[in-house]
Amino acid sequence: MRIRWSDRQFNFDFPAGLYPEMLERLRGAPARLDEYLSSVPAEILTAQDEGRWSLQENAAHLFDLDALVMQRIDEYLAGASVLHAADMSNRKTHEAHYNEVPATTIMQSFRQRRLEIVTRLEKFEPDMFARSAIHPRLNVPMRLVDMLFFQGEHDDYHLTRINELIKLFARD
Repeated sequence: MRIRWSDRQFNFDFPAGLYPEMLERLRGAPARLDEYLSSVPAEILTAQDEGRWSLQENAAHLFDLDALVMQRIDEYLAGASVLHAADMSNRKTHEAHYNEVPATTIMQSFRQRRLEIVTRLEKFEPDMFARSAIHPRLNVPMRLVDMLFFQGEHDDYHLTRINELIKLFARD
C-alpha cells in the first residue's frame, strides 16, 4: 500500500557533500514531468480518479511548492532556526483551477521556477548546504542538503502519482 506523503518519515544521515547529486535530481524533475504530460491525450491530463487531483493538478502542485522551497532557501541564508511551515491543506493548488490552464503553461512555469532555484543554489559555497533549521512538520533539524533531498522525494511522490494516473486512464 502506498504511504501518504504526510505519513512519511525521513532519515537525513548522508553527508552534506552529496548536494551536487541533490541539485541534479531537482534539475531533472521538469524533464520527467514534460515526458509524462506530453505522452498522453489532453482529456487524460484533466481526468480525476475519485475526486483526487488530475495529472495537471499534481504537476501544478510541484510548481506551487517551489515557492515554498524558494522561501526556505531565504530562511537558510538568513540563519532562521525554524523553517516556514507548508500549507498542508494545499489551498493554493486546490483554488487555482489548474485543469483550466494549458498543460504547456504548467510545464513551462515549473521548468522556469525550478531553473531559478537550481541556478541560485549552484552559486552557494559548499558549507551553505550544511546549514540547519528545524522542519516544522517533521520537528527535526534539516540541513539545506536535506531540504533538497526532501523536495526531490516530494517531486518523486507526485511524479509517481502522475504515472499511476496515466496507467489507470490508459486502461479505460
